[in-house]
Amino acid sequence: MIRQKIVAGNWKMNGSKESIVSLINGLLEMDGSSSEVVVAPSFPYLSQVDELISASSIVLAAQNVSQEVKGAFTGEVSTSMLGDFGVKYVLLGHSERRSLYGETNELIASKVKAVLDFGLTPMLCIGETLAERESGKTLEVCEQQLQAVVDVVGIASFEQMVIAYEPVWAIGTGLSASAEQAQDVHKSIRAFLAKTSESVSQKVQILYGGSVKASTSSALFQMPDVDGALVGGASLDAKEFIAIVKTAG
Repeated sequence: MIRQKIVAGNWKMNGSKESIVSLINGLLEMDGSSSEVVVAPSFPYLSQVDELISASSIVLAAQNVSQEVKGAFTGEVSTSMLGDFGVKYVLLGHSERRSLYGETNELIASKVKAVLDFGLTPMLCIGETLAERESGKTLEVCEQQLQAVVDVVGIASFEQMVIAYEPVWAIGTGLSASAEQAQDVHKSIRAFLAKTSESVSQKVQILYGGSVKASTSSALFQMPDVDGALVGGASLDAKEFIAIVKTAG
């Protein structure tokens, strides 16, 4: 099955009004691509980015969301608020949210449900730490993270989701899984989903994230089960990000 590639840029807690204008103007110079190009700015800049990309094919994502619909939750942002700004995707379960802010598999599953219920698309991040990889627990960890979501929203909902495999040891470290390592895990993720639904396993897009650069992305995108990339630091450089998009096709 041919799955459209997605190249998403997670800007994390970076940017200013001025720098974002420069970055988006640079991205708007890219030639047409068969891949879907996504940017995920911090919450304060959603409105600015939404306006800047309105006449382009670039798609807007948010970096997180509350599982609550509305109410007395100071500092939180709801799905309906994201909907006001044309957001399509919401990153959920990023390793930084799990490790720095204590987000559990169960909490992330509840956020996935909230995003689906509102009609947005979860981009579910999963992945193992270096210690877990070295102890041979990569697939066990990924399957636990996936199963927690399956238990709440069901396997069929994965047709309305994107999975991003991000080995924690490769995020922001300069290290990156080889194309073959990424393919092995992506294939195993698909096999895990296929135990419940072969159809869903073939339709769901699985991205790779973890120090993705233009120099490494070409080999990654040639792997049959790698359907794109979730790009961190390199997405803050328009030329580098465009180069990654070009390798995706």
